[in-house]
Amino acid sequence: MTRPLIGITCYVEPARFTVWDMTTALLPYMYVEQVARAGGQPVILPPAGDLASVVGRLDGVILAGGGDIDPSLYAETPHERTGFVRPFRDSAEFALADAALKAGLPFLGICRGLQVLNVTLGGSLHQHLPDAVGHSGHAPAPGEFGHMPVGVTPGSRMAEIVGGDPLTVPHYHHQAIRRLGDGLLATAHAADGTIEAVELPGHRFALATQWHPEAAEDGALFRALVGAAG
Repeated sequence: MTRPLIGITCYVEPARFTVWDMTTALLPYMYVEQVARAGGQPVILPPAGDLASVVGRLDGVILAGGGDIDPSLYAETPHERTGFVRPFRDSAEFALADAALKAGLPFLGICRGLQVLNVTLGGSLHQHLPDAVGHSGHAPAPGEFGHMPVGVTPGSRMAEIVGGDPLTVPHYHHQAIRRLGDGLLATAHAADGTIEAVELPGHRFALATQWHPEAAEDGALFRALVGAAG
């Protein structure tokens, strides 16, 4: 049986590995493992060339985590804590998200991926979430996931996949949705009101989480994506 082909966007950053120290296209391997365990064939998509042109060759797409989106894309000036902006990645991934949605391609956004989806649809972001919620629990320390509960909206597609009970999930984000993009439905919230998941009603499969499901043992979202892609 042929595995559905799932494209996953990736970082381009300076990195050190074996004897090398150079700019690298890279992705935490957890994404790859989750897709493979769910029955998909993972393919890493660097932000180069014409990324939107691959939509017709894929069965599904994941927009992965990463640095902050350029605030000019939602008509704001940068906050002093906005960082790791990569305009070439923004350009490639916004085009990919737009093409995937127009094609009805099964789509899962994760962390930055949720933010790309939201801004693509005309939404905006809190540039530094602690300013809005008064704490740093969503990203407690550099390179360390926080674990906070989220409440999922009953009757949503997200609830069908992950269940309706509050979930304690891995967080690592200092930005989040401020104004929802056109057509998006918020389907999970943290206790402080932060939007933690969205979906696009009427789309074959278009969901996104602000949390990091690739770092959780339960691969339900990946199984659902691969199932929709198949």
